[in-house]
Amino acid sequence: MSLDSVKAFFARNAPDINVIELQQSTATVALAAEGHGVEPAQIAKTLALRVGDDVILIVTRGDARLDNKKYKARFGAKARMLGLDEVEAETGHPVGGVCPFGLVRPHSVYCDESLKAFDLVVPAAGAVNAAVHINPHRMAALIGAEWIDVSEI
Repeated sequence: MSLDSVKAFFARNAPDINVIELQQSTATVALAAEGHGVEPAQIAKTLALRVGDDVILIVTRGDARLDNKKYKARFGAKARMLGLDEVEAETGHPVGGVCPFGLVRPHSVYCDESLKAFDLVVPAAGAVNAAVHINPHRMAALIGAEWIDVSEI
């Protein structure tokens, strides 16, 4: 279902982008980079966090970590990752396939400025073996994301 919702998202919004399904798992940054022949930094990982009563998604480069000071300055709270059991319920996607496309319910989505270093990034696509190749600016436009600076490399 999750993979289908991502494919439907691209069919409606960007039919020129194909969801790539590999035979092997791409559930980690290292596996995804190897499977897609890119640097780990080009993997666009999606983090699901809770801010008060809301869930937000932050898409950042694969080799980045959240900078707690920057995050707290932007959101007024300490970063709280969703529990594994909450991720699929909130996004519709399994851990390892979480992405900002085809979400089960709307959430605020943010793209970290670190993604702008690349012409092509590789976010997951709703399954542990699926992804898309996309320009980060186009990705942000398609998902209505706000650009923010909350990571450290």
